[in-house]
Amino acid sequence: MSTAQTPGRLLSVLGVSFGIAGAVGGTIGAGILRTPGLVAAQLGSGPWVVAAWLAGGLYALLGANAVAELGASLPLAGGWYVYARRCFGDAAGFTVGWMDWVGHCTGIAWVAVTIGEYAAFLLPGLEPHGKLVGLAVLLLFTLIQLLGVEAGSGSQKLLSLAKAVAFLAVVAACFLLGGPDTRAAAAAAIPTDPAGLTPVGWTGLAVALVFSLQAIVTTYDGWHSPIYFSEEFSEPQDDLPRSLIGGVLAVIALYTLFNLALLRVLPLPVIAVSSLPVADAAALLFGAFGGQAITVLALLSLAGLINASIMGAPRILYGLSRDRLFSPLVDRVNRGGTPTVALVLTSLASALLVLGGDFTVLLGLAAFLYVSLYLVGIVCLFVLRLREPERPRPYRAWGHPWSTAIVLLGSVAFLVGALRNDTANSGWALLLIGVSVPLFQATRALTPAEAP
Repeated sequence: MSTAQTPGRLLSVLGVSFGIAGAVGGTIGAGILRTPGLVAAQLGSGPWVVAAWLAGGLYALLGANAVAELGASLPLAGGWYVYARRCFGDAAGFTVGWMDWVGHCTGIAWVAVTIGEYAAFLLPGLEPHGKLVGLAVLLLFTLIQLLGVEAGSGSQKLLSLAKAVAFLAVVAACFLLGGPDTRAAAAAAIPTDPAGLTPVGWTGLAVALVFSLQAIVTTYDGWHSPIYFSEEFSEPQDDLPRSLIGGVLAVIALYTLFNLALLRVLPLPVIAVSSLPVADAAALLFGAFGGQAITVLALLSLAGLINASIMGAPRILYGLSRDRLFSPLVDRVNRGGTPTVALVLTSLASALLVLGGDFTVLLGLAAFLYVSLYLVGIVCLFVLRLREPERPRPYRAWGHPWSTAIVLLGSVAFLVGALRNDTANSGWALLLIGVSVPLFQATRALTPAEAP
């Protein structure tokens, strides 16, 4: 019986088109609508703003280059924990998987609540029921995933395509309709202080770049989404590297065009004081209709993000369960190729976070957790290159060790900066990592050993 017909196992039916859609859908969310204002406020110069976005994209691209080697040589479901377990053993693998799954559930809950808030902008009658809208969205995408991996793949491709077309439409409108007149109108309508935007000296510029890159790296987060489906690509040795690198390149292009488009319509000081600069640009170009158009853009971005997250997170629990690091009941897979028990657990945990309402601490530490995962992956590449030089590597990271070292140093610098500037959330992140130790011991005690 062919793999695609065998019930109870993941199906190797995905291709590059899904991988790129997953990377784009898992990366582009509401963050890109807000982050340009934060970056502009820090740097105060259009060329520096564009350079910072390109630098953040380069960091993600070098990360994708490194992880492509890991994924192609270890094409197993589960994401980062697969590499940590291979290098450092079961306990480290469980800790990384736990961090990753909690981060996913937190992100899913935040997206669900945010969708409820944006929906209330379009339909004001929904405002008192924002959480119910979020839960309904969560249920909808859970049901789509229960249909099987092909339904999840198809929905991701459709949502990512719609998202890309919508962003490109905004970019085209800004370039066609924007110019000196719109910049002058914005400058006259919105009070600014251009002199206060320029960093003082090279030291001030360096500090501004660090803060900007922290925000930008968070906005690029999600580029690694294809690794959770390594086992489900029909040809992982080729499909996974192409998905990772192609997805990052697509996001870099969209983000760069988006920032250039904003600069075409708005002067930099106006972008710097705006919490949602694209809305200001849309208001200048389209009047009252602009706010609704940007709300639709945000909803498309969030829909693709929640679909990718709900599809990827169960693969983490599935992999942990199959490797006997979690309850063996969780590796159940339906005929359509969906890990059903893992999906239900993920959706329930996310729903509880939605109902709990205050998951701001978890959301605040998510960036710390995700960069920690990047760091683990990069360290694993160095370790496996030294420990297993004869392992087949269908894709080898170009520029290694220098290209990989850049990501390593960048990740370390990001975490050091987070520990110094966001001590509270970083402390909560470290506590969450520490909780994984007794959890691992408990699951190991309750999980039967694999038969010899």
